[in-house]
Amino acid sequence: MVNANGKEVLIRVNNLVKYFPVRAGLLQRVVGWVQAVDEVNFQVYKGETLGLVGESGCGKTTVGRSMLRLIEPTRGSMLFEGTDMMELSGRELKDMRRNMQIIFQDPYGSLDPRLPVGESIAEGLKIHNIGTPKERFELVLEMLKKVGMEDYHARRYPHEFSGGQRQRIGIARALALRPKFIVADEPVSALDVSIQAQVLNLLKDLQEEFGLTYMFIAHNLSVVEHISDRVAVMYLGKIVEITSSEELFRKPLHPYTQALMSAIPIPDPELKRYRIILTGDVPSPLNPPSGCRFHPRCPVVMERCPWEEPQIREISPEHFVSCWKVE
Repeated sequence: MVNANGKEVLIRVNNLVKYFPVRAGLLQRVVGWVQAVDEVNFQVYKGETLGLVGESGCGKTTVGRSMLRLIEPTRGSMLFEGTDMMELSGRELKDMRRNMQIIFQDPYGSLDPRLPVGESIAEGLKIHNIGTPKERFELVLEMLKKVGMEDYHARRYPHEFSGGQRQRIGIARALALRPKFIVADEPVSALDVSIQAQVLNLLKDLQEEFGLTYMFIAHNLSVVEHISDRVAVMYLGKIVEITSSEELFRKPLHPYTQALMSAIPIPDPELKRYRIILTGDVPSPLNPPSGCRFHPRCPVVMERCPWEEPQIREISPEHFVSCWKVE
């Protein structure tokens, strides 16, 4: 698929919704719904890194896992090279998943502590019946070298590695099936700053070598600026702004994005940035506000904001915003 700007679209997400039921009482009846993701639309271009940012609990991880069907969406579609992932099942879904992998936030929690890491990396190869045991082992060693590890590491267990090494192992496991698309779910948030830089540079090198497409989920805007080609900003289950990384950091348009940008520290004690302090707490996704979800905290709220929900629109080429004030 090619969009109107001539860019090849690898993934198109349409009206993605994920509600989680809230149960109570002796019979565990459904008494409400947590609206984790609500009518999300975006595209991922082939070979790019799309950053997905927002506060904790805004639905970033739920979007990534719903796309891969690690959790089942309530409704919506996710077209991967024209094929709707939501309509696949059984063998078709299993085969399609070879093209999509995930790097988890907690590298230790995502590895089986009872298995040597070489076996964990080879697990996907076994599931998809790729190669002989010897060929799989050789591929495991190749992937370990790609991420800066040694052959003998394949026989060690997860508890014998540092956090940075475990995340490299997680990257090697994601690469083993040679996917086209990888969801990186806050892959550096649990690492020291110096290790973060190493892992980010490794991801960029691997992207260039293997022609990978990333969706990079994070809440650290400095990290997102470093690695992303485009950035989507989420607030309370909705995407409120999406544009190129350069444009977003140069000219954020949505009031929520502007508040996030104002919180980025400047590495110079002589310089001071005007801070936008948001009042109140993030509303509960169990009972989100009517109209624009950001209006209870918005510093430029208008009369129509509490009653009418703005749709995300293209304000300038490739710059989409959901805000009445901007329009």
